[in-house]
This record gives sequence, structure tokens and C-alpha cells, in this order.
Amino acid sequence: RSRLARALETRGHVVLQAEDVEAARQITADERPDRAIVDLKMPGGTGLDVLREIKNCSAATQVVLLTGYGSIANAVDAMRLGAAGYVTKPADTDQILAAFETRDEGSRELPKAIDPPSLAEAEWNHIQQVLADTGGNLSRAAILLGIPRRTLQRKLKKLAP
Repeated sequence: RSRLARALETRGHVVLQAEDVEAARQITADERPDRAIVDLKMPGGTGLDVLREIKNCSAATQVVLLTGYGSIANAVDAMRLGAAGYVTKPADTDQILAAFETRDEGSRELPKAIDPPSLAEAEWNHIQQVLADTGGNLSRAAILLGIPRRTLQRKLKKLAP
């Protein structure tokens, strides 16, 4: 977050940072920014919660949702809620800024910034998400994924797609 903020500031943007959903709500209510870059995973809720709040407080604010776990379902939810774009990590500052320009107002199509992951990437991302949700507990993650622990270990030994 701080690295992205510095990159945006060097490009002439005024940047306000929120470390969690509550801080994002407060900034939105107080400042009503022109643009917002919101991470899908945030302490205290999700980026979709923040997107709803931003659109309720300031419908003119353009929002780009940033996520490490890109999925078409999340992108559709974001677009339905009024996001201007949806960008999967890793993304550089130029890609994020370009996402604000990829969708005309009123367009119902998905933004051009979406690059759907391959099946292998989607599986890898899902495994990583489940591992993160279980605090790195392989046994618990294997149970949640519905696969044997050894199979999960083998998948993790392979390099990420």
C-alpha cells in the first residue's frame, strides 16, 4: 500500500491511505475522493464492502478493485456494484491507473483489465487462499480442499504457474 501510494504521489496524485475497512469508510465520508484503489482483502471486511460504502457516499467516485485472487465472479460483483475496473496482482502503477480508463460510464461489459487466470493459476491461487485462511495448517487446508494431505504437499512443491 505504501509503495503504491509513493508511486501515485510521484505522478502528481494526492493520496490518502486506509489500513482497514473502517479507515476507508472514514476517508470516504470525510473526503469523498475522485478516485479510489481498493484491495479486495482488507482487515475488517472486504473491498466489496468498501466499494458499496464509497458508492453510497459518493456515486461519482471511480473505484478500481485490486486483488491477488482474481476471479470472474468477484469481477462481476465489482462491476455490478459500480467499480470502474478490476486488476489482479501483481500490477504496476500504470496498469492500475489504466484500469480507470478501460470502461466507459454505463458500460455493462467487464473491464479490459481482467486477464482471467489459467486453470492451473486459479487452482494455485485457491490453494494459497485456503492456506492463508487456515494460518498455514496443511492438514486443515487439505480437509477444506477435499484432497489428501500428501497430494496438497505435492502440489505445493511444484512451482506456482
